[in-house]
Amino acid sequence: MLFGAHVSAAGGLWNAPKNAAELGCECFQMFSRPPQGGKPSPITADVAKRFTDAMKEHGQKAAYIHAPYFVNLASAEPRIRHSSVSIIRDELERGSALGCDAVMFHPGSAKDVGQEKGIEMVIEGLDKILDGYTGKCQLLAEISAGAGAVMGDSFEEIAAFLDGAKRGKEIGVCFDTQHAFASGYDLRTPEAVVATFAEFDSVVGLEKLVMSHCNDSLVDFEAHKDRHEHLGKGKIGLEGFKSIVGLEELQHINLILETPWDDGVSEDLRLLKEFRSA
Repeated sequence: MLFGAHVSAAGGLWNAPKNAAELGCECFQMFSRPPQGGKPSPITADVAKRFTDAMKEHGQKAAYIHAPYFVNLASAEPRIRHSSVSIIRDELERGSALGCDAVMFHPGSAKDVGQEKGIEMVIEGLDKILDGYTGKCQLLAEISAGAGAVMGDSFEEIAAFLDGAKRGKEIGVCFDTQHAFASGYDLRTPEAVVATFAEFDSVVGLEKLVMSHCNDSLVDFEAHKDRHEHLGKGKIGLEGFKSIVGLEELQHINLILETPWDDGVSEDLRLLKEFRSA
């Protein structure tokens, strides 16, 4: 189990490994393009080499890409769905060119089509994204906090995406502690952590769990809001994260912090490393 954080790639993607190392990361997550929209910088052979060289120089063992926030595979607008498919597929190709491990994405909102139709649309989108894809960067569906009609807020819905897609066996899951907690999966005690991941294993399968965003929650249990907080300063608490780090069944995954971008991130990393060595 490695620990990292979402870091900036401003000035060039090859800057992300250096920024990660300066925080004390062993792995990291980044955006490969502007997350709110805009044309991405091309990944040339030179860019890819500078990135992989920086990974080695700064001792980073894994890198992940977060897809832009605006993608929505369940949109009622065909233009938005087609654009989302194109962008996620492009992120997979970009991740493969850089040697990144995975791209995680938010399935989107089904507010205009309803949950049942939304599931069908997400599955259709996944099929299009992976059609003909031969890269090594893995696609990960991220668990959501369940605000409004946002898709992927339950283990059953995530399982439906993976079971329904033609190449669903190749798709993994990004577990987000804050999102899961806000959606109704308790993580506050050792017993709750064991029970939650046992349920995940039963519904989705722990072999599908590739990595996890590691965030405390600013909002209460089952609040269905996406609000991150530094470890131990939110509603989950340090006992929960200590249990996650120590759970034998989770040693194959890496944890990526998405806590507020301030001086507290280094402290979050220090706590995770302390839990691992305990």
